[in-house]
Amino acid sequence: MIHRLWLSVIPALLVVGLLFTACSDDSPSQQQPARQAVAQTAEPEPQQAQSAQAQAAPEQQQQTQQAQQEEEEVQADTHETQSEAEPEQVQAEQAQQGDEHVRSLDGVRGIVDPTNDGWPREVEGLNGIVSIPAKPLRIITASIGHDEITLALVPGERLVAVGEVSQIATYSNVADLVQDKPVITRDPETIIAQSPDVVVTSPFYPAEGVDALQRAGIPVIQTELEQGPESRINAILLMGYIYGEEERAWAFADEVRARFDALVGVTDAKDAKPRVLALTQYSDTLWVAGAKSTEGGVIEAGGGINAAAEAGIEGNQTTSLEGVIAMAPDVIVIAQPLEFGAEEFRESLFANEALSEVPAIKSQSVYVVESKHFTTLSFWNIRGAEDLARILWPEDFPNPPDPTFSLAE
Repeated sequence: MIHRLWLSVIPALLVVGLLFTACSDDSPSQQQPARQAVAQTAEPEPQQAQSAQAQAAPEQQQQTQQAQQEEEEVQADTHETQSEAEPEQVQAEQAQQGDEHVRSLDGVRGIVDPTNDGWPREVEGLNGIVSIPAKPLRIITASIGHDEITLALVPGERLVAVGEVSQIATYSNVADLVQDKPVITRDPETIIAQSPDVVVTSPFYPAEGVDALQRAGIPVIQTELEQGPESRINAILLMGYIYGEEERAWAFADEVRARFDALVGVTDAKDAKPRVLALTQYSDTLWVAGAKSTEGGVIEAGGGINAAAEAGIEGNQTTSLEGVIAMAPDVIVIAQPLEFGAEEFRESLFANEALSEVPAIKSQSVYVVESKHFTTLSFWNIRGAEDLARILWPEDFPNPPDPTFSLAE
C-alpha cells in the first residue's frame, strides 16, 4: 500500500550528554543528534550522536554538540506523523496521465490556490498562510532535509546560505555542493544579512526567529518534513511551487517515485522477510527505531520487518540489552556515523556473551550502514532502502544503486 500512496503525493530527543541544535531537518532521531550538533542552525536530530560528541575533547565537544543538535532537529522532523492520502492518490492518477497533460497541484498540502501559477502566490505552512510576492531567487532553508530537496529543484546559486551541518559530509548528502556557501546560524541576523527572498524551514526553527525574519519583511514558511514516501512527494511539489519551479518539481517527483517503485516492486513481493533492528549506541545508551521512524520506513522499503515496531516501540526510543534479546532480530543495522563509534559498537555486540543467542549476532548479520541515508528526512532515504535491500536480498540486487539523484539545471 505504501508504494501506491507514494505514487500520489523526535519529539525533541532526550539530551544524552549534549543537546544537539542545528538547522531544521528531517532525519531519524538517532542520526539527528550528530547532524544537529554541528551548529545552532538546524533542528533537533538523533540523541545518540549527542552523547558520543559529548565525550569528545572540549573544543571538539562544542562543535560536536552543535552538530548533534542539528541532527536531533533533523531527526525530530523525521519522526513527525505521516499524513495520509487521498490528495496523494489524486496526484498519482495525474502523474499516470503523462507529460502531455497539464498536471494539477490539487491535493498538495500547503498550496492555497493550486490554480494560481502567477505571483504573488500563497502557501500554508505550519506557521500559517504566507504570501510570496515574486519568484524567489535567493533562498535559505536552515534545514538539512530542506537543503537536499532545494538543490534538486533549483540551481545551486539560488541557495545562498546553509547551516554548518549541511557542509559536513557525515550528516549531509549535499555537502559537496555547498562548501562555498556562507554559513547561517539560529540567530536571525545571520539570515537577514544574506537578504533572502524566502526562508523555507522546519517546525524546529524557533518561533521568535520566525517572528524576527517576518518583521524584516522576509516570507518564512515552516513545512513538515515527514517520514514516508507520499510525504516526500508532497514536500517536493510544495517546495517546487514555493520556488516557482513546478515543472522541475513534477519531473523530480517522477524520478523519486520511479526509483522507489522499482525497489518496493521487488521487496514487497517477498514472503519470508527478516526481522531487522536499527540499533545504535551513544555513550552507554542503546537506541532503537520503531514505528513512524525514518529508519523504520527504510527497513520496510528495503524488504524487512521492523523488529522494534513489532515489539510495540514507536519513534526512536532507548532500550537495554534485555530489550535487544527480547526483540531477537535476524539482522541488525547500525545507522551511526563511524566518527561516533559505529564499528566499535558492532564489535562490542559480537563480544557480549549475553547476546550470543540473538539470531543476528549468531549469524554475524550486523551491518554498519550509511547513517545519513537512514536518518535524514528527504528522498535520500530511498538510497538507504536500496542499500539495505542489497544486504537482505543480494540475489535480487546484485549491482550497487545509483549513487545520487539528478540536480536542477
